[in-house]
Amino acid sequence: MSRMSNTTSSSFSTSPGEPSLLRSMSRRSSTTPIMFSYSSARTKPPPVEKQLECTLEELLQGCTKKVKITKDVITNTGLIVQEEETLTIKVKPGWKKGTKITFEGMGDERPGFLPADIIFSIAEKRHPIFKREANDLILSVEIPLVKALTGCTLSIPLLGGEKMVLRLEEIVYPGYIKKIPGYGMPNPMDHGKRGDLQVKFGINFPTQLNDEQRSDVVNLLQDCS
Repeated sequence: MSRMSNTTSSSFSTSPGEPSLLRSMSRRSSTTPIMFSYSSARTKPPPVEKQLECTLEELLQGCTKKVKITKDVITNTGLIVQEEETLTIKVKPGWKKGTKITFEGMGDERPGFLPADIIFSIAEKRHPIFKREANDLILSVEIPLVKALTGCTLSIPLLGGEKMVLRLEEIVYPGYIKKIPGYGMPNPMDHGKRGDLQVKFGINFPTQLNDEQRSDVVNLLQDCS
């Protein structure tokens, strides 16, 4: 049964029969046969933790990840053999770095112990353009000084491959941030709501000016506060 905690990272668990997190298995070559007898009291070892890497695009739309694992399994005759299983994880839109998905009892089987849990933790792959802060996306853009002072129209990329037109009529200074509501990441706790896209501006200043240009700049800006 899947559940979401109220801590910073979300946690989800599954049992072998849960439909949203599926598994398939195939048996591989056995190890050296080991005979044993069951103990009356069995303890559970610490969980096995693994990372599940996702791109920002996958976390924007949601996706299905299939992960193969190999584990030791005790047969009915008391032998330990290796099985290969495929775990299917349905990543939901907006999941954050650190979100945990737990497969209960899916680790190695050992005489005298209960099978360990396997926990997958979401890890965000680095994106070449966007950075994520909570549910917001950060996009850095550089524009020439003349456009920063006089305004301009820009075509900026969106996560997922689309583009949008952004019109700037205000004066843009280094570090200026333009927020575009609703173009960030989905909020997994509030379905249908998304964070903001924050466009952070850098200014390309000219590397040199001749005397006439310097005079023009002085005349233009001398009355500005």
